[in-house]
Amino acid sequence: MQTPVYRDATQRNLLQSIMSSGLETFFAESRATVESALDELVPAADAEPKRLHEAIRWSLFAGGKRFRPALLFAVGKIFNAPSEKLLRTTAAIEMIHTYSLIHDDLPSMDNDDLRRGRETSHKKFDEATAILAGDALQSLAFQAISEDENLGADLRLRLVSEIARAAGTPRGMVAGQQLDLVATGKKIAIEDLEKIHQNKTGALIVVSARAGALIGDATNDEIEIITNFAEQLGLLFQITDDLLDATSSTETLGKTAGKDSNSQKSTYVSLTGIERAREFASHSHSRALANLERLPRDTSLLKDFVVSASERKS
Repeated sequence: MQTPVYRDATQRNLLQSIMSSGLETFFAESRATVESALDELVPAADAEPKRLHEAIRWSLFAGGKRFRPALLFAVGKIFNAPSEKLLRTTAAIEMIHTYSLIHDDLPSMDNDDLRRGRETSHKKFDEATAILAGDALQSLAFQAISEDENLGADLRLRLVSEIARAAGTPRGMVAGQQLDLVATGKKIAIEDLEKIHQNKTGALIVVSARAGALIGDATNDEIEIITNFAEQLGLLFQITDDLLDATSSTETLGKTAGKDSNSQKSTYVSLTGIERAREFASHSHSRALANLERLPRDTSLLKDFVVSASERKS
């Protein structure tokens, strides 16, 4: 058996704590834990090249819910995965997510000035540095998993493959971003919009849940149930995001409100209206919960995730 590798006693205590918490505490403690790991895995701001490492940390430690790492921890908890085996993978997925946000905000993409309540990377630094910061985070993510001494070689390879597929193409985050760009300013079918959301937002949420199950040595049937659950959770998360963009303020969101409408993005709100979008969200909410009923384990924490995704304010 491999010896668990912790950064220090504080990290060990946080890891033990998040496996026995209520949802609000669970989110707070999982966020603190993954940020401790990220601080260890990412070069210090004063390491050369300083400007690049400052840019990486500017975006990576800008706050945020750390929803995907928390989901991975939660699924791992259900399958009794040792918490130390989950840690580096949670950090890796957050690095992938942050890289995607940096690139998504670029002038050539969504051209946004605000992310997580502060200047976007290309506004704070410059466009070239922002691109490199995203590139570096993607590489660091796969390095974090491939060098994880708490996981066996076969599992590391499986996780790298799963996350690469979820982040890339033809049915991953990058593919979803391209489909989103092509759909801008056009009237598309609701089925096409769902495909965009499943790829752009859902793929990384799904792989977060699957990673927790894989590390917890879940059966193939259990992994299928978790995948179906996470697909609906990811869709719910994005529909709620569409609704928040249309109904919340910039101050509440921490990013530019109304940007989807101003940029002529295809969203559930733009295609169906607010009330119909809420119905779609309710449908995904119900289907996510229905999938959890098929899993013969205590899924109360994951049910709370569904409620949280429905009721989030930012």
